[in-house]
Amino acid sequence: MNAQDKQRQMAWVVDLNKCIGCQTCSVACKVLWTRDDSEKPQWWCSVNTQPGEGTPRGWENMGGGYTDQAPVVGQQPTLADFGGGFEFNHEEVFYGGSAGKVHLEPQAPREGRWAMNWDEDQGAGEWPNSYYFYMPRLCNHCSNPACVDACPTKAMYKNDDGLVVRDESVCSGSRFCMEACPYKKIYFNYERHVAQHCIGCFPRIEKNVAPACVRQCPGRAVFVGYLDEEDGPVKQLVMDHKVALPLHGEYGTAPNVYYVPPLSPHPMKEDMSIDTENSRIPPEYLEGLFGDQVHGALEKLQSEMDKVREGGSSDLMKTLIAYKWHELLGPFTADPADIIAKG
Repeated sequence: MNAQDKQRQMAWVVDLNKCIGCQTCSVACKVLWTRDDSEKPQWWCSVNTQPGEGTPRGWENMGGGYTDQAPVVGQQPTLADFGGGFEFNHEEVFYGGSAGKVHLEPQAPREGRWAMNWDEDQGAGEWPNSYYFYMPRLCNHCSNPACVDACPTKAMYKNDDGLVVRDESVCSGSRFCMEACPYKKIYFNYERHVAQHCIGCFPRIEKNVAPACVRQCPGRAVFVGYLDEEDGPVKQLVMDHKVALPLHGEYGTAPNVYYVPPLSPHPMKEDMSIDTENSRIPPEYLEGLFGDQVHGALEKLQSEMDKVREGGSSDLMKTLIAYKWHELLGPFTADPADIIAKG
């Protein structure tokens, strides 16, 4: 069922210029939703370094989604592609009398191993013009979700808030949803034999509490709300200012996690002078992620910043800065502590 059949659509906006890669959103999600041993490799929210392989490894080349409304055959990520869940040499490091000469690492062999942040901070380019930025990724709660169309038992569906949720009691474990999702943010629980993914913290949403990834972000980088919320920051950034863009919109699923693209310092020339005509992050790389609208978004961000520096005022900058942290939460401003206290 597509979002146009529903009244509302929840969406996220992540300002990549404010994300510091601290993984607080990832950990907040994990300790809340994936605490069982069978869920160790699952990171429903992950912060990856771009450019990078991400998680699962090489997900951008695994297919899925749609082309001209026709389904694209996708690859099912393996447990090794997602990584994690392996044993470390705790005994040797902490109790083996190594005297600090041995560091903590996965047990051998390491060849072929991968984990959620295996390539953290590596990025691309060469000194002095190397570059990278952080990108939080979670289920996009797409308006045209390929995973929902691919599910043979209708275990996955869109709820009234536009979230893609699942009924594990009717999941057959076919994993067609994993193949169909072009973002590869659906995991498989090999012990329970069910697919699992970010559910948008809908039990919190029902109590007007913001999702954990938003509420816990120390950098005020993540906004949440409804796309039709007239004065909400999500609508302003996506619909009005048009500086928040979907990731790989060409996949045809109409994702509802949007990104404010990263601004970039100027590169250095061979004589170590500043090349003011170019950006260190190649524009064509950003276009590959966010489409050709990224150039206009970056120009608007830069012009609005310049306006403020010259003594002017900018509604866009006020929204992005979020002087009051409650502004990030849309209508979901209830305190989770109050919900817990009231049972």
